[in-house]
Amino acid sequence: MRRRHFLQASTALAIGGLTGAAGASVTPARRPLRILILGGTRFLGLHMTQYALDRGHWLTFFNRGRTNNDRFPQIERIKGDRNGEVGGLAGRNWDAVIDNSGYVPRHVRLSAQLLRASVPHYLFVSTLSVYASFASANDEDSPVGKLAEPATETVDGATYGPLKALCEDAARDAYGAGNTTILRPGLIVGPDDNTDRFTYWPARAARGGRFIAPGKPSDPLQWIDARDLAAFAIDTLERRVTGTFNAVSAPGRFTMGGLVDASVAAAKASVGPKDAPQPVWLPSEFLAAQQVQPWSDMPVWVPSEGDSAGFAATRMQRAAVAGLNIRALDDTVRDTLRWHLARPAAEQTTLKAGIAPVRETEVLAAWKP
Repeated sequence: MRRRHFLQASTALAIGGLTGAAGASVTPARRPLRILILGGTRFLGLHMTQYALDRGHWLTFFNRGRTNNDRFPQIERIKGDRNGEVGGLAGRNWDAVIDNSGYVPRHVRLSAQLLRASVPHYLFVSTLSVYASFASANDEDSPVGKLAEPATETVDGATYGPLKALCEDAARDAYGAGNTTILRPGLIVGPDDNTDRFTYWPARAARGGRFIAPGKPSDPLQWIDARDLAAFAIDTLERRVTGTFNAVSAPGRFTMGGLVDASVAAAKASVGPKDAPQPVWLPSEFLAAQQVQPWSDMPVWVPSEGDSAGFAATRMQRAAVAGLNIRALDDTVRDTLRWHLARPAAEQTTLKAGIAPVRETEVLAAWKP
């Protein structure tokens, strides 16, 4: 074993604490892989790295070196920029590459074409947002969105999904379908989430008092814990599983009521009953009249009606057959809240998602059941 590989594996064992999708301890892989991660230092990349190290794999990061440089100091790092500065990758060999930082097809094409001769397996992390419509349930063969301006590289709400679809094409064009794995996750949740979307709910419950619970308790939700996505990604590399997979929880498994109940229970267990959380269920029609927006003001939740009727009904049987496991809701909520309560005070009090406290108070006051 090379010295750097030994250091990576030893440090992973010393850190410990990571569990797989079912909560069991991670066991070493039969054959360690040399894995290149394009990115690796944010949210999902951190969980992929920890899981891969616990499995005994040897890793290299390629990124600009601007984020979380204190995490995983034992990992080899190659400094560069996907926007043309990829020379540090030339002349190197790995068993697989994970691309979880590709948003523009030109960047994916550049890295995939450069690595094709020396890295046999390309895994690209895409998104369910590639689909053209959510009026009905999607599977992996559903139509994907198209750009109004084909040459654009501006990533925004309208272009994000279609650009990701073109990134998928760029990876397949360079590697061929038989050497490419495309993962299309839904909302990625769990500890280290820098968007605060899922985190809003356990964090809001922990703040206590009356809070808005949107729609109906039975409203369906879908997501994937970053740790489950990380485990599935590394597993597909180990087994050379290729193809395209919707990586998300099964339709109907999670609901808004389940998320609210789990958040209240986790809050009571973590911060005590000083100001017990009290969800107030407000109908979607009332929230719309109050201009409370799904997904932004009420993160994770979108009413399953009209153009969004299939939003939380994405089919994931292909991924389930390929080995995707989804952990229990209570585990994700508990671990997310534990991480959130260990954050700096400013991050705890100023979340990036969710309705502002003053506005929430106004909406609750306007509700006359």
